[in-house]
Amino acid sequence: MADLPSSRLRLYKPPFWSTGVDCFGPYTIKIGRRREKRWGIIYKCLTTRCVHLDLLPGLDTDSFLMSLRRFIARRGKPYEMWSDRGTNFRGGHRELQTAFENMEPDLKQQLAKQTINFCFNPPHSPHFGGAWEREIRAVKSALQVVLKDQVVAEEVLLTALIELEGILNSKPLGYASADIADPDPITPNLLLMGRHDSALPQAVYGPSGTLSTRRWRHSQVISDHFWKRFIQNYRPGLQLRQKWRKSTDNMAVGQAVMIVDANLPRGLWPVGTISQVFPGTDGIVRAAEVKVKDSTYVRPVTKLVELPKVPEDSDDTVSK
Repeated sequence: MADLPSSRLRLYKPPFWSTGVDCFGPYTIKIGRRREKRWGIIYKCLTTRCVHLDLLPGLDTDSFLMSLRRFIARRGKPYEMWSDRGTNFRGGHRELQTAFENMEPDLKQQLAKQTINFCFNPPHSPHFGGAWEREIRAVKSALQVVLKDQVVAEEVLLTALIELEGILNSKPLGYASADIADPDPITPNLLLMGRHDSALPQAVYGPSGTLSTRRWRHSQVISDHFWKRFIQNYRPGLQLRQKWRKSTDNMAVGQAVMIVDANLPRGLWPVGTISQVFPGTDGIVRAAEVKVKDSTYVRPVTKLVELPKVPEDSDDTVSK
């Protein structure tokens, strides 16, 4: 496994300077007598591990751009944003680029330093966004256990998400000592607000923790269940990574490879030739462009299987 990329090591920069973004869901909510779907969106600071959660009415470009404006208004403008190649993220990137190009030259020159660099991971490579995918797993697994099939009001789901954001931002960034005399560990909330915990004291509503007809109590019970799941499942997983501990040779242009595609039936994975490689700043190739007949595909090297070279025919001929 290579060293961390530069986006994970933005020293002396404010939180969310380098941000990863992704969506998750959907979740069903009730508005009066009808039911609608909502999606969650997570913004993850790649350096300080701060988390920002929000709710989306849809996965279109407009919903993402409005969520981005809310995020910038509360957390500040990021220098770069990393995401997968979702249509809403790429559409938002095009919308911002078009709006910038249509500005007056003087205004464009003044705002040139205010642009956001959008960086997209290669297709079919969720491990490139492992920094925020792990947080999504913590949120989704807990909400799935807590909510199950029940339908809640939109404000209940939004309140629960924001309180879960506070829980995730309260986790220690390093080793937490059991000695009360030791200083408190650094948390994302400390970097964001200058204090360790901005949440209200936890309240217990009855011995059984049953749900109430009061919506604000309902949101508190959901947050309480999430905290229990967070302690039981997430905290034990904070350990050393077990993958890619040995270095391998980089793939090169001209190599014959087979593309791993779980959506295709057995025996029909495409075979092609690498036409271009994309090495990182450390020189390690993590993505490559593969030419298959008249089409080209960009895939991470974890989805490429190097095929053995066919030995050349020997010059010796067999006498008859």
